[in-house]
Amino acid sequence: MFDKYIYVERRKKLKELMGSGVIILPGNQESPRNYRGNDYNFEQDSCFLYYFGIDIPELIGVIDIDENKDYIFGSDYTIDDVIWMGDQKLIKEYAIDSGVETFIEMTYFNDFIHKTLKKERKILLLPQYRAETILQLSLALGINPHYIDNYISEKLIKAVVSQRNIKSKLEILQIEDAVNITREMHLEAMKVTKVGMKEYEVVSALEAIAKKYNASTSFFTIFTKNGQTLHNHFHGNTLEEGDIVILDCGARNKNGYCGDMTTTFPVSGKFSPKQKDIYLLLIKMFETAENLLNPGINYKEIHLQVAKTLAQGLVSQGLMKGNPDDIVKSGAHALFMPHGLGHMLGLDVHDMEGLGEDFVGYDKFPRDSQFGLSALRLARDLEPGFVFTVEPGIYFIPQLIKKWKQENKFLEFLNYDIIEKYIDFGGMRYEGDFVITESGARRLGNKMPKYPEEIENIMKK
Repeated sequence: MFDKYIYVERRKKLKELMGSGVIILPGNQESPRNYRGNDYNFEQDSCFLYYFGIDIPELIGVIDIDENKDYIFGSDYTIDDVIWMGDQKLIKEYAIDSGVETFIEMTYFNDFIHKTLKKERKILLLPQYRAETILQLSLALGINPHYIDNYISEKLIKAVVSQRNIKSKLEILQIEDAVNITREMHLEAMKVTKVGMKEYEVVSALEAIAKKYNASTSFFTIFTKNGQTLHNHFHGNTLEEGDIVILDCGARNKNGYCGDMTTTFPVSGKFSPKQKDIYLLLIKMFETAENLLNPGINYKEIHLQVAKTLAQGLVSQGLMKGNPDDIVKSGAHALFMPHGLGHMLGLDVHDMEGLGEDFVGYDKFPRDSQFGLSALRLARDLEPGFVFTVEPGIYFIPQLIKKWKQENKFLEFLNYDIIEKYIDFGGMRYEGDFVITESGARRLGNKMPKYPEEIENIMKK
């Protein structure tokens, strides 16, 4: 938790942006695995964490703009709780730490909402993603849960996005801390990976690094020899000679900030010539993006330049043909990279995705409908304080290749006979985290291995 004045200033800024209304920001509740009392690891709602900083369950924050008052609703632990959990801080003490002077017992929350509605004051909500929270708010509002969206404020969404998209110096330090833990997770995986191991053995070793730093993972670790599946969460394969693996993982540090990085490396410790050719193209794509990062440039433009680098490389290797500009315009390159170049990063690994990707990542124009480009999560002009990922990929997805060939798609650009020789290749991705500065961009974290010889040297150790 930061100094209370940070949360006071964040709430003050939100009030200025909104002008009027009563903002309700529920924190998350415990989520049972199979019965109450046996819960999943608790993770606080990121908007509640951003504006109040309190990382315990069963709280609701209220920002009354017109009255210029902030409230925390919650229930103190009972003696029965203390017997099992030990001595606990009073909720009022947490509220004071957040710069909130008024703590109200949760049993009065419904009454508070009823009185607010009776005064014909406007209640403002963000999109909700947990059923228990939707039910709790619906009961307080006296409505059917299906109508909760009537209280969601687009103005509030845009105000929150405008604040949280610009990271403060303190936030950047926190994200960089998470990135450095993430870096060590990747290095550990490279060091321990050996032929004959199970994927889950490597996952166990790398996730232990997060625990070493009192961190958790920012999402479910992706470590797979089947990298052609973009988000492959299965860890049961045996690693064999000739396999390449994708590791996409991140640490969530003690203050809730996330890292997110991806590396690709050979199980044997040495890239084959075929793997090296594709991997070097992947790194060229990454460096294309890296060299273009500057305030004012639109991220969609960078994505398209990376797509052009991909097309140029695949033409030179014989998998594609034709003019790279025409290839990118047609969308034929998306056979090999059917996703966007990156996303915002912060208190969520896909920052604020719960508020709506198009609110977070778009402002000047709508999302494109073209396959591949439609998956681009970030298409804003880059601004100082933006923290985001750059993550190009090259994939050989058998089902997609087969489908496109059967449909005779892009025959003028795709050499299917050559492509089919890569049908068992798998996939590769490389991802780094960046912040936009006043004069350019900086990759966050300590130096990360990128080139084949750097990775091979680490794996030798």
